[in-house]
Amino acid sequence: MMQLFLNTTSPFARVVRVVALEKGLADQLTLVSADPWNHDPALLAVHPQLRIPVLITPEGSAIAESLLIAQYLDMVGTGPALVPAAHAAAVLARTSVAYGLMEAAFHVVIGRKYEGMQADTSVMGQRRLTSIGRVLQQLESASPTPLADHATLDTITTAVALDYVRFRLPALFATQAYPQLHQWLNQAQQQPHLAHTRFA
Repeated sequence: MMQLFLNTTSPFARVVRVVALEKGLADQLTLVSADPWNHDPALLAVHPQLRIPVLITPEGSAIAESLLIAQYLDMVGTGPALVPAAHAAAVLARTSVAYGLMEAAFHVVIGRKYEGMQADTSVMGQRRLTSIGRVLQQLESASPTPLADHATLDTITTAVALDYVRFRLPALFATQAYPQLHQWLNQAQQQPHLAHTRFA
């Protein structure tokens, strides 16, 4: 058995949960709710950085960072590879853009939580908001990868990142401004593993 330390509103943890479902590992995964912002002792006991998600492997190794966890689950799980060898560079390139969107959105949310809306006026706040806008424009212009029966890491990360922005920062993701992205995301959200892990 494996343990996954997480909370249900973390986009990074959701990526891992979707990957675990895609790779047929959900029944081998025990979900452990954790609060990294309150020095959760159980989380601190397994990883010094107090970050989620953290995966504890059957051997007892603690892996942090969602993309590293996804890589591990892709190796030990079943089914098609999340990063197909024939298209690895393209899949990873798209994943990096979506992951950057997720990180920028997450830090805007955290900044506002602890500093209020004035966090947006700082140098870093402005950089993050600008980054979010650029990525959304790029994805709207290029359109994300078409959905297939078997998800790849880029489609998983893109769907989770976009849904997180819609969930936490809806003013930045107006339907009128990004109609193609909203259409794509609505279709993606119907896929069982994304539907099962919706933000709560």
